[in-house]
Amino acid sequence: MQASEAAERIRGCSNELKFSWIRDNIADFLMEAHTTDMTVDEAIAEMFERECTARRGNAVRRKMRAAKFPYAMDFESFRTDHMPPEMRSEVRRLSTLDFMEDKGNVILMGNPGTGKTALSVAIGTKVCRSGGRVSFVNVSDLVIRIKEAMSLNEISRLKRNFERYELVILDDLGYCSFNKECGEVLFNLISARNLRGSMVITTNLSFDKWNEVFDDRVLTGAIVDRVAHKAHVVDMTGESYRVLETERWIEEASAATQGE
Repeated sequence: MQASEAAERIRGCSNELKFSWIRDNIADFLMEAHTTDMTVDEAIAEMFERECTARRGNAVRRKMRAAKFPYAMDFESFRTDHMPPEMRSEVRRLSTLDFMEDKGNVILMGNPGTGKTALSVAIGTKVCRSGGRVSFVNVSDLVIRIKEAMSLNEISRLKRNFERYELVILDDLGYCSFNKECGEVLFNLISARNLRGSMVITTNLSFDKWNEVFDDRVLTGAIVDRVAHKAHVVDMTGESYRVLETERWIEEASAATQGE
């Protein structure tokens, strides 16, 4: 049998079986197998290993798109050089994802610009790469979703959707407020995830100021109790990373101008 005929037969079967890497690369692979003197056993094993690798990569990309991160960030790119040693240690600990084994939560507190959102995205990215499903939601957008679900009588659907992820990231708690009804819905969403999946919450407010967000002190206490249960609370208060980057850029631009 000619190599081209074999490639077409394999391509046809691969298309039916949805082996997309083999379908798209079989001709080149057969040429490689021939020129590198692979045995039949080696060629078959290598071909299916590459198909599996491609599928895993595609699955990660789908999860990354579904997570709806605001930008790309991973632990390899996350900057810690501006952080004190104890904070760098916290980042390394979070990068292990050990908190997810017990369905624990992470609360990242601190003033704006200290890297809370970037760290949450790095955590979410690693979860996606590990095969988990992640949802990144800005809290102001969540308020809109809750109000829409209430108006359409679809709270149960929102709750089911909230439960299906291994990790939910709630970003920027503190920049918008919840009325009592929305706060009660959020409490139910959080309670439904308790001990079923993990959450990462970024906020500029300490726990004692969360009552500024929710229109009920009793409800605030209940929400804090739920999210703080088995939570890793990380205080990221410090110099703004964005300010430091701006200062560095100004210094570099000034040095470049003086050197002309």
